[in-house]
Amino acid sequence: MTSTVPASLTRSAEGSALQAVFLDMDGTLVDTEGFWWDAEVEVFADLGHELDQAWRDVVVGGPMTRSAGYLIEATGADITLAELTVLLNDRFEDRIGRGVPLMPGAARLLAELAAHEVPTALVSASHRRIIDRVLASLGPQHFALSVAGDEVSRTKPHPDPYLLAARGLGAVPARCAVIEDTATGVAAAEAAGCRVVAVPSVAPIAPADGRVIVRSLEEVDLGFLRTFITAMN
Repeated sequence: MTSTVPASLTRSAEGSALQAVFLDMDGTLVDTEGFWWDAEVEVFADLGHELDQAWRDVVVGGPMTRSAGYLIEATGADITLAELTVLLNDRFEDRIGRGVPLMPGAARLLAELAAHEVPTALVSASHRRIIDRVLASLGPQHFALSVAGDEVSRTKPHPDPYLLAARGLGAVPARCAVIEDTATGVAAAEAAGCRVVAVPSVAPIAPADGRVIVRSLEEVDLGFLRTFITAMN
């Protein structure tokens, strides 16, 4: 995890209810949720198993150990969790090596947050090797720190990744806006005490107190996030 926070970033939060912005990666900033499913389908096909499309909603957004474990159990594939994790990461890394499409509005939002020196973190259930590849496309300069799923003892849906990000930026969770695309990520952020902007990708996310649901990042800008956090605090 990178954890050096420039003094200018910390100062920028003074006088504003919004202290930091945390963003999920797959399906939120980059259009890669489908890449993961394609990788899973291909790997299990090589193992002699066909995945049921209905399982896609079950495995989306969660830690790899949960998703891979579920698919092993569902298919009865003769492979260990550790072996499958390596195969899936290899297949996914090969796919993102051909290019990573950004979600609509992602580049504009990241640029705006950087221009206003808003402390920003990338918080993902993906492993560090994957995050670092994607950061090359997103621009690592846009993030004060990043948290990977294999760097915490409990990843999403547990609150640990977002609590770690808040500590790293010296922010109060209730004054942090989290942008997530899955119910798993939303659960992690809300368990940490953060405020959530949900941008559903593969599966719908139900409305609830303390969160707002938008159709895409094109509806989100710094003014929107500041107003949202002020209204929630």
